[in-house]
Amino acid sequence: MGIVKAMLDSGIVPDFIVVDGAEGGTGAAPVEFSDHIGLPMREGLLFVHNVLVGAGLRDKVKIGVAGRIVSAFDIASALAIGADWTNAARGFMFALGCVQSLSCNTNRCPTGVATQDAVRQRALVVPDKAQRVHLFHANTLKALADMLAAAGLSHPSDLGPHHLVRRVSATEIRLFSDLHVFLEPGELMSGRCEHVFYRRNWEAARSDSFDRLP
Repeated sequence: MGIVKAMLDSGIVPDFIVVDGAEGGTGAAPVEFSDHIGLPMREGLLFVHNVLVGAGLRDKVKIGVAGRIVSAFDIASALAIGADWTNAARGFMFALGCVQSLSCNTNRCPTGVATQDAVRQRALVVPDKAQRVHLFHANTLKALADMLAAAGLSHPSDLGPHHLVRRVSATEIRLFSDLHVFLEPGELMSGRCEHVFYRRNWEAARSDSFDRLP
């Protein structure tokens, strides 16, 4: 929120912001960081999307997301709640042959994916793996196109939170549009934001510092 206030004060607005969720990351990451530090991608996406919408800047800033994006549905579900595009690494790593040995930082990757060791690199046969990666990407996009067609949509940008539902109990499902908070354009700037979390934190945020106002 402080960064967004700085955008408003300075008139300097980035072309895009990428939200990288805590569920992503490399096998070389410290375990405590992987297990306990960071925000899930979808929560981070909703927060960034809402703050930009509430500040009247969403149409000027694109949002990309990453964090365990593998399947076509992963892509669709992120686009539906505010992302303009998704980044992915995990699925492509699997297509290359990654077996998640968590040895990325040791130079001893058993499949040759994450190593500078010339001998171990021989395990990665480029012509074969290139075809696997190409097919994974092509089939993922085809699956996304099939989902859009099944929903009667013609483009990924047509996806919205009202297109998805989540089961919240054994007897109830709810639309994403009802399950999550979505601010109205300019709502934070109006001073009449109805959502306490967003209102209080917006009031406390500063454009010159990440410290809260006293």
